[in-house]
Amino acid sequence: MNDTGYSCQQVMRITGLTRRQLSYWRKTGLVVPQDNTRGGHARYSFADLLALKTARKLIDAGVSVQRIRRSITSLTGFLPSCNAPLTELSLVATGDVILVLHREAAFEALSGQEWIYPVAELEREAASIRGEMAPEQNDLFEQSLPARQEAVQQ
Repeated sequence: MNDTGYSCQQVMRITGLTRRQLSYWRKTGLVVPQDNTRGGHARYSFADLLALKTARKLIDAGVSVQRIRRSITSLTGFLPSCNAPLTELSLVATGDVILVLHREAAFEALSGQEWIYPVAELEREAASIRGEMAPEQNDLFEQSLPARQEAVQQ
């Protein structure tokens, strides 16, 4: 027990979370403070702040707390060397799906399935719009194709 770190009041100001959210997340194990004061008050580390901000970003994007918690459990199974997915990985929400950007790949956090759908969807959308573009816009589209192909190959 120590008095270093960030108090709940400071964390609320930094993250924009409420005391109720912090308490719920602590009780459910989503983000547990690093330590407590001698009086038993939570003290959050900087890593805890990062985890809280990441969780908030995912929730704001439409992901439920339960899905985040299940994703964390799955990720620690897929990546045994990862002890704190909310701080150690790049997580992105698309709808209610959490994507992990790890070692130049993207995969779905719950299933571990590699995720390449957005590129294919964007390509289909661009191709359908291409027919609606003026000739000079088509030229710009054609010039962008090598960059797109290079991105897919990486």
